[in-house]
Amino acid sequence: MRHVFKSTLIAAALFAGSLTPAFAAPETYALEATHTEVVFSWTHFGFSKPTAKFMNAVGTLVLDEAAPANSSVEVSFAIDGLNTGVAALDGHLKSKDFFDAATYPTATFKSTKVDVTGKDTANVTGNLTIHGVTKPVTLAVKLNKIGANMKGVKTAGFSATGQIKRSDFGMGAYVPAVSDEIALVITAEANKK
Repeated sequence: MRHVFKSTLIAAALFAGSLTPAFAAPETYALEATHTEVVFSWTHFGFSKPTAKFMNAVGTLVLDEAAPANSSVEVSFAIDGLNTGVAALDGHLKSKDFFDAATYPTATFKSTKVDVTGKDTANVTGNLTIHGVTKPVTLAVKLNKIGANMKGVKTAGFSATGQIKRSDFGMGAYVPAVSDEIALVITAEANKK
């Protein structure tokens, strides 16, 4: 579940990248999976804060630097790509207790609104679908940089944070011992198409 949220956060971060003023027409970017990850964390009986991540996001960002509020993002990722670093925990999170990856193999995020909050920040709201349930989610996004990467390709980099309740998506197993609140931290790069 946290992995899905992370992917969503990554998408939101890409949208926020549209905050820098410019005079060009909107440009289309593709998420770069190697440098994009959605990390989610939760509390485990109050003892620890485990993390998991998704690094398999696929998506498109339409970035309007002149009018950032007109930007948009769509992201999807395979639940099977969830990784905690512990195989047994990965399997449990993918099971029917949580994501039920066999029944709901993909999570998606589609932005619906970008509210510019500063020179390089925005709140990106969109519809997150996980476990067959769609709910609105808002991410606080920061544009880190727009420029040429080491291969000379125009790239936009973002960071984003957010929080969701997994029970909102039908994944309430073990609450409250395993926290309902899931913290999302996303970092993303997108390359101009």
